[in-house]
Amino acid sequence: MFRYRMIVEYDGSQYVGWQRQENGPSVQGAIEKAILSASGDVVSIRGAGRTDSGVHAMGQVVHADLSREWSPFKLQNALNAHLRLAGERVAILDVTSASEFFDARFSALRRHYLYRIISRRAPLALEAGKAWFVAKTMDHEVMHAAAQTLVGKHDFTTFRSAHCQANSPVRTLDRLDVTRSGDLIEIRATAQSFLHNQIRSFAGTLKLAGEGRWTPDDVRAALEARDRKACGPVAPPDGLYFMQVDYPDVIVDRRQETETTDDDDDLS
Repeated sequence: MFRYRMIVEYDGSQYVGWQRQENGPSVQGAIEKAILSASGDVVSIRGAGRTDSGVHAMGQVVHADLSREWSPFKLQNALNAHLRLAGERVAILDVTSASEFFDARFSALRRHYLYRIISRRAPLALEAGKAWFVAKTMDHEVMHAAAQTLVGKHDFTTFRSAHCQANSPVRTLDRLDVTRSGDLIEIRATAQSFLHNQIRSFAGTLKLAGEGRWTPDDVRAALEARDRKACGPVAPPDGLYFMQVDYPDVIVDRRQETETTDDDDDLS
């Protein structure tokens, strides 16, 4: 068998999520169908993180084992051709040959996510489905200060979906930064792995701080409560993007300038 590592971009709007499911089309299923059409191989690919319905990706990483050797360039072109013919909103940005020891999920050191909020009075036209529209004025500096209370190693029970299947709620959050450019507020999160809905729970809670309804101390108290009921509202999936995965040998990144292990629940 020959193993290939791929960087994948997708618009999650029309999919039930990354993982293959019975109740609708998935990103995993779309790529596996493209591989079958291109190579005749029936495969089960593995991704670095499993995103929920409506969540997008600019740097999802997957690996696939194929029965014959391909030129990475030809494999990328063949898969993109079949994805395009099938009307999928998925693109293979890069393909490289990989060692049999490489695993898209278990070899990952860190995962990077971006959550986008557009704060303005006018509704979204071009960005509809690609960001969370918030009509109220928001203070991104207060949001950033509140976010810093969440950085580090903590029990994140408060920010974990009730359906999360991870063995432990303890995670180490390396980064949670909030910046603003015009109407766009960006929340960037980095960790080895995330709990189910963790980033969307962060975003919904930080929105309360940005609106002046919560203080940074309120966010800290919510964390320390270790109680899901203490969490703010879960933000919609539209604004969440899986951006990048770091590995020991190379940083796989689509956009260096912008910037989910118990990854069973990396459904942020």
